[in-house]
Amino acid sequence: MDMSQETDRGWIDKSHSSVLRRCHGRWCLSTGIMSSDESDSLDQEIWHDETNPNKSDLPSEYWHLQKLLKYIKVGNQTATIIALACMKDLDLTSDISLLAIKDIGGLEILINLLETKVHNCVLGGLQILRSVSEKSEVKREVTELGAVPLLVGLLKSPETLLQGLAATTLSYLATVSKARTLVRKAGGIPILVDLLDVPKSFLSTPITALTELEQKTLEVVIGSCKAVWALSKSIRNQELMRKAGLVSILARFLNSVHEEILLYTLGTIDECSSQRHYQLDIQSEAMIGDMVRFLTVENPLLKKHCASAIYKCAEDDRTRRLVRDYGGLEPLLGLICDEVNTQDKALLSAATGAVWKCAKCLDNVHKLDQLDVINILVNLLKDEDEQVLKNVAGALAECAKLPHNRENISKSGGIKALVGLLTLTNKELLENVTKVLGECANEMECMTKIEELDGVRLIWSLLKNKSTRVQASAAWALVPCIQNSRDCGEMVRSLVGGLELIVSLLKSKDKFVLASVCAALAYIAQDRDNLAVITDHGVVPLLCNLVYAEEDDLREHLALAIAHCCKWANNCFEFGRLGAVAPLVTYMSSKEQRVHRSTALALNNISQDPFNCVTLHHSGVVPYLLQTISSPDESLQEASAGCLSNIRKLALAVDHLSRL
Repeated sequence: MDMSQETDRGWIDKSHSSVLRRCHGRWCLSTGIMSSDESDSLDQEIWHDETNPNKSDLPSEYWHLQKLLKYIKVGNQTATIIALACMKDLDLTSDISLLAIKDIGGLEILINLLETKVHNCVLGGLQILRSVSEKSEVKREVTELGAVPLLVGLLKSPETLLQGLAATTLSYLATVSKARTLVRKAGGIPILVDLLDVPKSFLSTPITALTELEQKTLEVVIGSCKAVWALSKSIRNQELMRKAGLVSILARFLNSVHEEILLYTLGTIDECSSQRHYQLDIQSEAMIGDMVRFLTVENPLLKKHCASAIYKCAEDDRTRRLVRDYGGLEPLLGLICDEVNTQDKALLSAATGAVWKCAKCLDNVHKLDQLDVINILVNLLKDEDEQVLKNVAGALAECAKLPHNRENISKSGGIKALVGLLTLTNKELLENVTKVLGECANEMECMTKIEELDGVRLIWSLLKNKSTRVQASAAWALVPCIQNSRDCGEMVRSLVGGLELIVSLLKSKDKFVLASVCAALAYIAQDRDNLAVITDHGVVPLLCNLVYAEEDDLREHLALAIAHCCKWANNCFEFGRLGAVAPLVTYMSSKEQRVHRSTALALNNISQDPFNCVTLHHSGVVPYLLQTISSPDESLQEASAGCLSNIRKLALAVDHLSRL
């Protein structure tokens, strides 16, 4: 609303004789008008400020604004309203204006106006406060001065104009963490959600077809929607919004014809979609289709928020399928192919992230293959943005699970680009790059290129990274590298200090690191020279320290490492002496056949020592072996039969000796 129009329509009520005064830091009402003495003293005070030698070089705008604020500070109701009207015509966001407001304590004056009972003073003060609150340096001070509870109170006003101004002001302040907390504590979130609950027909009507009253209501909705978006940056606020019924309102808003509402709605969805409850609600409200639809609009912010929300929601397999069913894979790839979009790093990051998460579904990978996804992603490995590179590497890692895609990565120059990224320091990026190279190493042609580019050494060096996730990913990548190397034994020995490093990781507290290192050691130990070296580095007692693990992944690879380490010198006896035999037997009670397979192999090799056979028999291993010996898995059958044979041979030998 224009201030001058409001003044013409009777904003200044001359019949109102109340005077607004400041008493002890608060505003109170007294009768009368400003006396000539008060006016003279005000002018004298201003004059003294202007003659201050420290501020003599300030422009006239500074002194003009300070004079208006002083009239508000000591003036009556009429003077206050006139001063507010004059202030509205000034550029309040300029540095000079902000300095003038700060020097005189203008923010406190404006906030105190919100507590008065004079409607026009509240309205004028709120309009000014909304304008200055856009500036980041003002937001914190306004919050500290206690404006938030007052603004929340104004949201309950019966007048839509005050509601809209209060909501918009809160949307600026809520970018500050403390303000978000204060809004929640003041009960503002349910109120804002209620203000958004408007009929669907209202949202589908263009602004030109709305009445004046409906346009004011629209301003309230826009301000509240923007405030909700800002408040949604707090996880506690997100949950409170969800309980207040926000999700169904957001689903309704996705059909709005007002782009501003769509932007704030999708921004809120983007913020909240990382939470599991919101992901399920987004599915149940059928919002995925709408988000896919907005991927092809012109507004880049709308596309960014949609792609980012899909990226977060696509952690769920059902969402990944829904994106494909609604035809979302094509526009997502279109976003990362567009040269214009590649300059918008936020949009490119969101789109590549969405492609990555969607690629976790094998059916989606087949669909992406038809769209030439590998060449598109490999070309993006030249990008300089590490967030984009992380997402691209993640998508390639998922696609590389299919053999033909590994070949395509190699043919398109992806191996060289990926190996080059191993020298960077971004932990999430390194984790994904090692995953891609680990998948590619399953193809001999790719493995040859990785070796030629010194990729194995670079991957091995990542075992020293401080991130346990990078360590685990690097160790997993080393498994196919060792398995498919032309001379794995020599390759491993050529890495100075490499074997000592990987053995030392058995002291890690991270179960994923332990599982991956055990898997790598199982293949390293298949070379006798390497087995001798890791034995000297104390691999046997370190493995024995882990035998009480309860996680099936760790049990599987730990048992396999023990099985192969038994083949050197007296390691088999040492496993028995250090108490690893009886705990291994408990692995046979696992529900996972892969654990049975590796455990049976370990027990078979351990049973080569007669003392271990006694321990195995006393630990009750025979009933388990009698079950697994009938398994359709031939390797499990053979290992189980071998262990039973060794136990039986010992029993027969003991029986024969007893007869003698």
